[in-house]
Amino acid sequence: MWLQRYIKLSIRLMIPITILIVAGCASSGPKPSVSSDAKSRAVAGSDQEMLPEIPAQARTMFEQAVAVMASGDFLDAELRLKEFLLRYPAFPGAHVNLAIIHSQNGNDAAAQAAIDAALALDPEHAAALNQQGLLLRRNGKFIEAEAAYLKAVTASPDYALAHYNLGVLNELYLQRLDSALQHFERYQELAGGDKQVEKWIADLKRRVAANQRTANVAE
Repeated sequence: MWLQRYIKLSIRLMIPITILIVAGCASSGPKPSVSSDAKSRAVAGSDQEMLPEIPAQARTMFEQAVAVMASGDFLDAELRLKEFLLRYPAFPGAHVNLAIIHSQNGNDAAAQAAIDAALALDPEHAAALNQQGLLLRRNGKFIEAEAAYLKAVTASPDYALAHYNLGVLNELYLQRLDSALQHFERYQELAGGDKQVEKWIADLKRRVAANQRTANVAE
């Protein structure tokens, strides 16, 4: 029974890389656009139009790097992103994508450096804050991770992925079922139609109700 529960909960940590990729590189901060197919496309970044002063070539280079990254070729994507940043260093989204690649490769120091670079450009960049939360969580710093995720949703209240990660953090690590339920429900409102999360929500509702019944009996 415990093994079944462990496997069931562990699925919550398996976020496809495409959902993490920052899809836009406008400098004024992320405004995520989340579709009903949120689990199979990039939702962590900005879909807003480039600002007029940003060269069209920058968008082309960035989109090419994102496409390569989404295909799973992290080595080529890393080279493309670094080349992009040599020409256009003021785009936090590119630094966040480098952080994602470094994190996938297990290089936490490089990931943190890339996150720091993004936040130096935009301290309220939601995708950078979310990635900071992921890195902190992986290193067992759960309260600090929560603070990073909360800062992300404060900066961008409709940023679905940070709500998802707050749900995971609260359920698996902080044992706050009410908060986990709240954030998974918010994620579901924003992402729409995620059947797996729908099952988690139903499970959490049952557990929260059971805890409440237990508390009532104890009183």
